[in-house]
Amino acid sequence: MSYSPIIQESIAFIETHLHEELSLESMAAFAGFSKYHYHRIFQQEVGVTVSEYIRFRRIANSSNMLLFTDEKIIDIAIYYRFESQESFTRSFKKYYQLPPGQYRKIMGKLTMQREEMKMKNGQLLKGWQLSGSHPFNYQMGIDRETFHQGKASGFLKSVTVVPTEGEFATMMQQFKADKYMGKKLKLSGFIKTKAVNGFCGFWMRVDDALHDVLQFDNMSDRPIIGDTAWNHYSIVLDVPENSASIAFGVLLSGSGKVWIDGLQFEEVDTKVPTTNMDFMCELLDEPMNLSFEE
Repeated sequence: MSYSPIIQESIAFIETHLHEELSLESMAAFAGFSKYHYHRIFQQEVGVTVSEYIRFRRIANSSNMLLFTDEKIIDIAIYYRFESQESFTRSFKKYYQLPPGQYRKIMGKLTMQREEMKMKNGQLLKGWQLSGSHPFNYQMGIDRETFHQGKASGFLKSVTVVPTEGEFATMMQQFKADKYMGKKLKLSGFIKTKAVNGFCGFWMRVDDALHDVLQFDNMSDRPIIGDTAWNHYSIVLDVPENSASIAFGVLLSGSGKVWIDGLQFEEVDTKVPTTNMDFMCELLDEPMNLSFEE
């Protein structure tokens, strides 16, 4: 059984209720599971407990308010359900190594502007490259105001896309498959979208030395469209013994904007089902419907 859909529903609920009371018991009830079972599957899917997830999302949103609003620290703490400014400060320092007041003062000076940091297609974004059918019609970069965790996210957005042309771009990386051959690999992370009129999603591909595709998934069977808040998505692929390289990234087809954050790779148990898209057609025993009457 795949628990991804219910975990995604849970995260969507959390994102819109961060300023309200949230507990393991209430989230388990929302999901329709016992709190022990829900605790286990949430951590299995996301990598942290639901309580930890709620805490760091509140802290991340708090850091954004510290930099981009004039709200008082105590008001931010209360809004995100911390019992006191002291408890908020303790939690904040755990994630950002600075108390809220110093963070606002120091990071505010380092933030050159409040809007996203734009990058031209010709500029390098460390580790990432822009590719696709029409990469010149898209832009990738770093956004220091919209992020899921930490201090920034990556984004890919359309600039001059013609919707009817089927244009797409990808923000991608590629690495050697040596360490993962014979294993099952999971790519997971968080995605947020705005006005996506085609579709978008993570993608991952495993190739052999001749560049033949051995495994592939681009989430086209579970596309992300329109406007969506931050949520968790994953891809699981086998890495055969003859694998040579692994490519991955985020794909944006058509117009819109997509943010990505918190990507990670992990080896998973062989019992975990893959999301590989099988493009092999069923081989027929003999020719059929040659007169087109059926």
